Amino acid sequence: MTLADFEHWYRLRYHRTSSAFIAGALILSDLVGVMLSFGAGFFWVNFYDMGLINFKSFVTYWPYLPVFILIFQLSNLYPGISLAPAEELQHIFIASLMTHGGIILSRYIEDQEFDAISVAFIISCFCSLFILLFCRSMMHRLLRKTRFSGIPAVIYGGGSLGRQIADRLLQSDRVGYVPVLILDNNPEEVDAYRHIPIIHDTHIGPALVERFKIRMAIVAMPELDQKTLRELLNTSVAAFRYHILVPDFFNVTNIWMAIRDFSGILGFVSSNRLKMPWNWGIKRVMDVSVALLGGLILLPLFLLIALIVKISSPGPVLYGHTRLGRGGTPFKAYKFRSMVLDADLRLRALLDADPGIRAEWEASHKLKHDPRVTPIGALLRRTSLDEFPQLINILRGEMSLVGPRPIVQGEVEKYGEDFQRIFSVKPGLSGLWQVSGRSDTDYGERVAFDTYYLQSWSVWLDLWILYQTFGAVIRGKGAY
Repeated sequence: MTLADFEHWYRLRYHRTSSAFIAGALILSDLVGVMLSFGAGFFWVNFYDMGLINFKSFVTYWPYLPVFILIFQLSNLYPGISLAPAEELQHIFIASLMTHGGIILSRYIEDQEFDAISVAFIISCFCSLFILLFCRSMMHRLLRKTRFSGIPAVIYGGGSLGRQIADRLLQSDRVGYVPVLILDNNPEEVDAYRHIPIIHDTHIGPALVERFKIRMAIVAMPELDQKTLRELLNTSVAAFRYHILVPDFFNVTNIWMAIRDFSGILGFVSSNRLKMPWNWGIKRVMDVSVALLGGLILLPLFLLIALIVKISSPGPVLYGHTRLGRGGTPFKAYKFRSMVLDADLRLRALLDADPGIRAEWEASHKLKHDPRVTPIGALLRRTSLDEFPQLINILRGEMSLVGPRPIVQGEVEKYGEDFQRIFSVKPGLSGLWQVSGRSDTDYGERVAFDTYYLQSWSVWLDLWILYQTFGAVIRGKGAY
């Protein structure tokens, strides 16, 4: 494809979006989210005692909204395009905590008392974490469905890394950079990838900036030697206002990596956070707290499901299947029984009789249309309610809320040399593999998701995965 052909394609198909527009949309969603948080706080105080507070009075506190937007701006939440979801969640919580704390402190200084309204703002602060995240998620999805779906970016590199970056940008539910062009020097490459034009010339950066006002370049050419890469950065890439250099060691980086200066020599600082006892303690406290609270709240539902399972088919209510935990230690993972009693015998017969079913089973240890599943079991699997008895495993310390997928012995070879590293932590009730595709992911993708999780762990990442889990369960995506 020539530059002239690209210009015709670009003018017809793409409407250039500025970061200011995206920031404005997120500000609007945050204004709505803050007011909903106020309303939630006032509602719960009013629900506890109607005489303490007037629920409708929360609308009178709208003058605080500009303060929230200012603090959010100082927390780099606008436009926040390059923030990972876990980072965004962290920034939202800290900014909301600071602003709510300021409101409560100012009211105390003025009135010299801690009243019901202050309690409402404390509740509002904790509610805001997920209300703001939900409002932002809805705004991202709304923008993705319009022509204003992101900021144009040029990818340098048509190889596997460049295409992987293009895939991630196109598949993201969040508004961010949109790949509009791939530049590559390999004349044997095709002229397009997933409808993204490819021009076989990496020297046209200045022309792209001048003619199309594109401001972002993503350099993904790890095969270049240092001299060639330096020349590319100093000439073609330098024309862009912003550029991102994806290193050839991207598989060992994480979102919390920092840069340190050693007298003019830059180094990347990283740490394995899940190797730190303090973080293990935090994760365990969160596991036990959520499992106990969630179990108590959902206990009536669990009893109802147990009764339905018992009535619908003969056999026990719970099914304990041997899985591998931390360090490869076997344990019984509990589920509501969703299959017939002789499921193992039927599976062997199916695998022997049908090569297609055997291939599907060997690929993911799942069958999309499994004849062993009972009618009520199919519903439980579609909604993932069959997995909730694993809260027992969490309380027993065999599993965590978030972690790698618990596997059987026969799957170990699928992980190869990555097994010991990935299962140095407890398997999880949920995980990145689940919220990013669930049973539709193959083993290579699971290893990639688990590796990212181990390298980038934080409380905020766990909270974001749990938030995403609810959406994955509701949509039933990849669950069978």
